[in-house]
Amino acid sequence: MLTILTAAAVATMQPAPVHPAENKKVEVMVLGMYHLANPGQDMINVDAGDVMQDGPQEELMALVNSLADWKPTKVLVETQSPNADLTLSNYARADELIATEASETYQIGYRLARTLGHANVYGFDEQPGDGEPDYFPMGKVQQWSAAHGKQAEIGALFGWAQNYIMSQAKEVASCSIAEKLVFHNGSANAAFGHSRLYYGMLGFGDADNQPGAELNAYWYMRNAKMFAKADMVAEPGDRVLIIVGSGHKYWLDHFASVTPGYSLVDATPYLEATEGKRC
Repeated sequence: MLTILTAAAVATMQPAPVHPAENKKVEVMVLGMYHLANPGQDMINVDAGDVMQDGPQEELMALVNSLADWKPTKVLVETQSPNADLTLSNYARADELIATEASETYQIGYRLARTLGHANVYGFDEQPGDGEPDYFPMGKVQQWSAAHGKQAEIGALFGWAQNYIMSQAKEVASCSIAEKLVFHNGSANAAFGHSRLYYGMLGFGDADNQPGAELNAYWYMRNAKMFAKADMVAEPGDRVLIIVGSGHKYWLDHFASVTPGYSLVDATPYLEATEGKRC
């Protein structure tokens, strides 16, 4: 049945709410990293070497100078903040940490923020607390595979991922840090790796138990929560640089591309423009 609205009804209707950033979008650049101080906690770990030596330090300074050309107004790093506003208190010790700690949090994030004169750096990582789910329940996938005779299949998938990452690392071994990051930040590489590895795990499950699907769902949840934290910090017109492990890039790029009030900026031109190329 066709409903005709009266003039009075139309007059009382409220306009749809507009996202506060719709009038002036937040630009987001996601810099996907291999970890410079590798904690060995990723499924596949890449040896970054000693970035505290003179040569890598010069490369990091050149990278920071190139990123500074974009003039980010906020810098977010893959660290949890205990503060409600997500600021990181140890940014007050930035100079000391840059001089002594190899992590990209300090070598790129804090160094860039100091270069630009920022008052704060923000930590937007999300880790499970008490009563929260495991965001990467790989153990359940492996247990299901062992119980259903699928060890060879899961082993082949992990083997492919290991070989893919290591072959790329070998190919760019003689390159500068910025040049290595060109690979990690290529959207085609991120999509290909994500599809083969994560969606490849969807087949590990049955009608009663689907650990592969659950792993995909919880990984999405972690990244969605991380982007929601970025949204807490971002204001209309901001240029937000997110420095994060490259495994997160697929989903964070997605959120920056489709969330109302946001637009995604490609990091590649700034990586390619960095001085001191070696390959």
